[in-house]
Amino acid sequence: MPSIKLPTGSVHYTEHGQGVPLVLLHANPGDSKDFEAVVPALSKTYRVLALDWPGYGQSALPQQPEWVGVLFFYQVLREFLAALALPPACFIGNSLGGNAAARLAAESPELVRGLVLVAPGGFTTPSLVSRNFCKLQGSRFSLSPRRFASLYLKHRTATTRAMLERASTTQAAAPQIMLNRALWRGFATPDNDLRTVAPKIKAPTLLLFGKSDPVIPAGKDGRVAARCIPSAQFKALPCGHASFAEVPELFLEEVQPFLAACSA
Repeated sequence: MPSIKLPTGSVHYTEHGQGVPLVLLHANPGDSKDFEAVVPALSKTYRVLALDWPGYGQSALPQQPEWVGVLFFYQVLREFLAALALPPACFIGNSLGGNAAARLAAESPELVRGLVLVAPGGFTTPSLVSRNFCKLQGSRFSLSPRRFASLYLKHRTATTRAMLERASTTQAAAPQIMLNRALWRGFATPDNDLRTVAPKIKAPTLLLFGKSDPVIPAGKDGRVAARCIPSAQFKALPCGHASFAEVPELFLEEVQPFLAACSA
């Protein structure tokens, strides 16, 4: 598993296949292994790079994990792309990863050939409920990573069982909990809100939401995202928060033709 030293710290990533770069960006918590069910198929056609965000997988913790926010991870993404000198790439981003990928497409369209946003963060209409939930998850009263993941992963597959195992072990360590809570506090700030910048996205965009996702609902956040991003395609799949891990065959049925069109 290669690593690269960035101004924001050292990060690890996996790389498989050749062709147009395809960057995979996971959620909070999570790591590059979350995409294991779809990497073999995708790497037959693309150069697939799956990043471990700082503090997750094999990447080092940020220097001050208790203070990081959404824009820190966006900066990590920009540094990662620059360090590898990647040509325009396609991106698959889940939750936090979707937020970073969408912001990149809005601010640097020359870097993005296509976007697959899987339950992306940043399209929740602020409310008393959402603010209080972020406040809870950002506090010492937060649900454990395992408990929270068990609520939003609706299908048990080999991949989701491994995700739950990591949520109860490596992602439950004290530094990772500190990082997780800091990000949840950040989700309630304007830095997380993509609704004003999303209309700038010009890249072809596929929005994939889970019909049973309790965190970023297809019927609410999904519809907001579809309205905000010009010409975005929208699809609700029978799953929770991570369609690539829960229903990988259905995920690939939607994603592969879309990526082929973006890469032509």
